Amino acid sequence: MFNKILLPLDRSALAECVLPHTIAIARAFASQVTLLSVLDTPREARGRRATDPLNWQIRKAEAQTYVREVDLRLQEVGLRTETHILEGSAAEQILGFADTHAPQLIILSSHGQSGLSDWGVSSVVQKIVLRARTSMMIVRAAQSVASDVTDLRYQCILAPVDGTQRAETILPAAATLARAHDAQIVLAHIVQKPVMPRRTLPSHEDVALSDQLVEHNQAEAAQYLEQLQSRIAGKVETRILTSERLTATLHKLVEQEKADLVLLSAHGRSAQTRAPYGDMVSHLIAYGTTPLLIVQESAQAQTVPVSGEAGGQ
Repeated sequence: MFNKILLPLDRSALAECVLPHTIAIARAFASQVTLLSVLDTPREARGRRATDPLNWQIRKAEAQTYVREVDLRLQEVGLRTETHILEGSAAEQILGFADTHAPQLIILSSHGQSGLSDWGVSSVVQKIVLRARTSMMIVRAAQSVASDVTDLRYQCILAPVDGTQRAETILPAAATLARAHDAQIVLAHIVQKPVMPRRTLPSHEDVALSDQLVEHNQAEAAQYLEQLQSRIAGKVETRILTSERLTATLHKLVEQEKADLVLLSAHGRSAQTRAPYGDMVSHLIAYGTTPLLIVQESAQAQTVPVSGEAGGQ
């Protein structure tokens, strides 16, 4: 599924929060990792020769040294790697490289050289996630990085599903990661309460009808999750919640389950295909605090591995 991983690094300590996750995922999928560093030139200098060639050569040498050191660290833990150094706008160069080399996954730190901010992701990351039509992982830079980048093991993988085939494209990745890390998968479905916009309070009949619909959808959700659970080998639990506010409920569920990884399909039942992500995914990109793996369903034609067939991905 993720045979080729693109890992952009900007030589900042914040950006290195991606390294443990890159190793954890690359090992699970036997991926090749491409390290990419972009020498971000000032806007006014683009399109003409650099005004200070010596300074540029020094910066390039520093970038080469840094990428080489990270490359050696990844090779020492058994990963297959290659390196590239480009010059220009960071977002544009990363997007162009992704278009040309077609990685199945891009792993990004939420923040880098510009430092932490009140925004969920930096402006560079925002440009990439909105325009790169491939699966994406965002690691929150505010989280501390372990001294040994090989120590990371996922324990709880939260996989929200909404009953659509689009949403289920996350399940092969969840199954593979859970198997590699002996992690628990939590399949979650949120039943939305009907919205009854009206000037007066709902009547008893309205409330009864709403409750009946919710009960019916809860029963359907239970059967649906049971079916998915039976098709996935390993430790799988299910959660059914009922709420009027889907995103708030999902954030609360992440905290309650102490999930260390959230998997979501880029689109679900309510998504507009012209938008890069559905509303819930966009909200988690902007406001989430947990590593987020977004699977672009258009690039995945996989089926969920059933019990006894867990070896093939």
